[in-house]
Amino acid sequence: MTEAPQTTRGDDVAAPAYASPLLGRHGAVAATGPDAGVAWHYGDPVAEQRALARGGAVVDQSHLGVVRVAGPDRLRWLNDITSQELAALAPRTSTETLVLSPHGHVEHAASVVDDGEATWLITEADHAAPLAAWLDRMRFMLRVEVADVTGEWAALGEPVAAEGAEDEPLTWWDSWPRVAAGGTRYGPPEGEHPGMQRPWRLVLVPRERLAAEVAVREAAGWRLAGTWATEALRVEAFRPRLAREVDHRSIPHELDWLRTAVHLHKGCYRGQETVARVHNLGRPPRRMVFLHLDGSGHVLPDPGAEVLLGDGGRAVGTLTSVARHHELGPVGLAVVKRNVPEDAELLVVGVIGASPDGTGGERVEVAAAQETVVPGEGVSADRPEARGPVTRGLSAPGHQSLV
Repeated sequence: MTEAPQTTRGDDVAAPAYASPLLGRHGAVAATGPDAGVAWHYGDPVAEQRALARGGAVVDQSHLGVVRVAGPDRLRWLNDITSQELAALAPRTSTETLVLSPHGHVEHAASVVDDGEATWLITEADHAAPLAAWLDRMRFMLRVEVADVTGEWAALGEPVAAEGAEDEPLTWWDSWPRVAAGGTRYGPPEGEHPGMQRPWRLVLVPRERLAAEVAVREAAGWRLAGTWATEALRVEAFRPRLAREVDHRSIPHELDWLRTAVHLHKGCYRGQETVARVHNLGRPPRRMVFLHLDGSGHVLPDPGAEVLLGDGGRAVGTLTSVARHHELGPVGLAVVKRNVPEDAELLVVGVIGASPDGTGGERVEVAAAQETVVPGEGVSADRPEARGPVTRGLSAPGHQSLV
């Protein structure tokens, strides 16, 4: 068995609501933080990741939350209160949507698929109950029924780039980074985006059939992989995640999330004014970057570590995700200030092994080279041309600004 490279995750360990039966597999190492409840790996994370990358692995994603919305008014209602165009969503067609604050900050994110009778929302484990509660409060007199069904339904991850067929269980396909109708991009075009090499979908199965469904795929020659593999490939694909890249200040533009989760030409919804204003006139105050981390040390900083500008420079952002990729080595995602030069060398500084009260621990410093995800100019690919002078600092490159 290959020895797993040492990586510190540093997330607070909390008892998961649902612990997967697959954690009883020989060699299974439990994940922590937002992935608690499933396996981080099963003893050979590099081989698992390679199997997933070549399309031959299944991943236990039963820690994710599932919310079911039924009733004849469901799609029109969800369309009115979230960021995506959902009113005419066809059965077995996948999309994703965001719940924004009145000021446009991301509060919830959900993978969305409808089965013709109900709309299913897949989200982070600790967001299912709050999302269901918020939706329930927004029902008013409409014919909708909201239920957190995480206890009954579980998700399996597959490296397949296709919607679920009629004879398959209900499936959500991740179309990232393809720009959806009504969306736009800040990052690379699809032909240059590394995410195009990451097929991924989530299959919903009854929770009591989780192990049996995995066994069917193993019988077909697939390998069981853990979240070490999924996170490494997600980071490589520049794919934002609610549990990692989002904080209380996040707006979708900073994470290039207008590609798949926001429709710019639909009617009003909570937070829409901020989305439109930043897209049409402003620039996102921060931007997501991909980091190549120095792997010469035996440990890596945890998510939440500070990102400094150069050696000993000022703090300019936060490390949000970290992983060991089977080809690229240590990599990560970070959210930094928009004005950080795109060619600047960065230093990631964190503390590992601290006690619960924050004392003690070992200081870790890792050099990082950035790769642009959201450009510093902060202008989308199809930003409307300015019709005249605009306030200084809000203009796109080449547009006249008022002094």
